[in-house]
Amino acid sequence: MAIRSYKGITPAIDASVYVDESAVLVGEIRIGKDSSVWPLVAARGDVNYIRIGERTNIQDGSVLHLTRASKSNPEGYPLIIGDEVTVGHKVMLHGCQLGNRILVGMGAIVMDNAIIEDNVIIGGGSLVPPKKRLESGYLYVGSPVKQARPLTEQELDFLAISADNYVQLKDEYLAEN
Repeated sequence: MAIRSYKGITPAIDASVYVDESAVLVGEIRIGKDSSVWPLVAARGDVNYIRIGERTNIQDGSVLHLTRASKSNPEGYPLIIGDEVTVGHKVMLHGCQLGNRILVGMGAIVMDNAIIEDNVIIGGGSLVPPKKRLESGYLYVGSPVKQARPLTEQELDFLAISADNYVQLKDEYLAEN
């Protein structure tokens, strides 16, 4: 795997985390227990920082980045991902905040300073524009996203099940190495 320092800062990855050897992680990144980073993920913690919580999975081909501090935005926008988050294949997350128990569908884009509250599903291919806030307990779809409907009990339960499934899968991968 390509774990690279940037300006003397190296990603901090819990020992229970699986990172595929084709993933690239650079700079100020912290990844919590039982999380996983799958093939061809690119995560650059170079102009700000990335935090990934526990039991979170970042699936194949996703890109994680952030926004640099500037005069008009003195803090910039880090990328903060909570616990039990499933980030689908080829997702782009840029300087946004994701709460806990979220599913980001394949190919979705979440832009700068968007805030995704806990217990949300973002449909595949959706675009969450800058500064958009997605309220807890709903399915969001479209480009730009719109609140489609409340999540069902089954969907809410699935958010934790998805995290469980990826913890089990990453354990299987770690056992083979």
